[in-house]
Amino acid sequence: MKRLKTIRLFQNKISFLLDINASKKLIFISILTLFVFFFSASLGDSFINPLKVIQVMFGKGSDFDQLIIIDFRMPRIFIAAFAGMALAVAGAILQGIIKNPLASPDIIGISAGGGAAVVGFLAIFSDSNHSLTVSIEWLPLAGFIGATIIGLIVYVFAWKDGVNPTRLVLIGIGVSAFMQAITTMLMVIGPIYQASEANKWITGSVKSADWDQVQIIVPLIILLLLLTFFITRQLDVQELGDDTAASLGQSVQKTRLYFILLSSSLVASAIAFAGAIGFVGLMAPHIARRIVGPSFNVLIPTSAAIGALLVMVADVIGRSAFSPLEVPAGVFTAAIGAPYFIYLLLRNPKK
Repeated sequence: MKRLKTIRLFQNKISFLLDINASKKLIFISILTLFVFFFSASLGDSFINPLKVIQVMFGKGSDFDQLIIIDFRMPRIFIAAFAGMALAVAGAILQGIIKNPLASPDIIGISAGGGAAVVGFLAIFSDSNHSLTVSIEWLPLAGFIGATIIGLIVYVFAWKDGVNPTRLVLIGIGVSAFMQAITTMLMVIGPIYQASEANKWITGSVKSADWDQVQIIVPLIILLLLLTFFITRQLDVQELGDDTAASLGQSVQKTRLYFILLSSSLVASAIAFAGAIGFVGLMAPHIARRIVGPSFNVLIPTSAAIGALLVMVADVIGRSAFSPLEVPAGVFTAAIGAPYFIYLLLRNPKK
């Protein structure tokens, strides 16, 4: 049996090669992610039998079970899953265009930009009594705007007769450090409630998720993921190097700008509702690459599935392992991601 199969869509307007073995692995990972998605609804302050969870999904079960599962747990599971997908795919895109295994939204400052915008929002819209003068519901929009603007700023500063990947990373690290300094300053001089609220946001948590947020984040991230999937071939070309990509007819700098904007939009969407959950964009693409290989047409969906899995597991541990206390999901992703980053740094010293 052939390892690769050609898939043609829309009267041959879109075509790509499908790795059959990698696709089987993707299906297995997707099934595992769906299992965690439904099983995590059973876990929390009180354990609910998975069979009861299934009954609730079909509109049955007791009122208490429906309240716990549908109103309290499912929104945060949806937010965790789709935020994990967005962060993982954004990381895969950045690693593809920068051609550096250490590239991720955390490293080049996009996440830090979202965090700084959130703290700035809390500082600007607070009165003399340390109360917010606008609705807290505007907070996600501030995170989205901050992450997107910083993504553009990094790109502009990195431009010098085009954007060199190494220059992009170095500029991103500098901008990230600057944003973190601003965030710390605002937290120190601001009111106590601001530091507490900002800290939860910067760490990354889905505790306050609700169905209104789900109705926004799910279609937005699905749209961005579909857009990413249909242009994965351009990522494969980018990895061949600028000269080769140009010889194949690709507008290298314009394409790189599109991918930076797409990555920033994915990160901003995740940060807007789940906070800056760290290291998912670094770990998920690496794990996916080891499982299915480097081809982006299967690497992107595999990264998305693994990203969702990582954040959902982190959230489950955070709300069940230390009950009645809840630990933000970002604490666990950072606890795993930081050592993993050091491992990659030692393994790839020249990169």
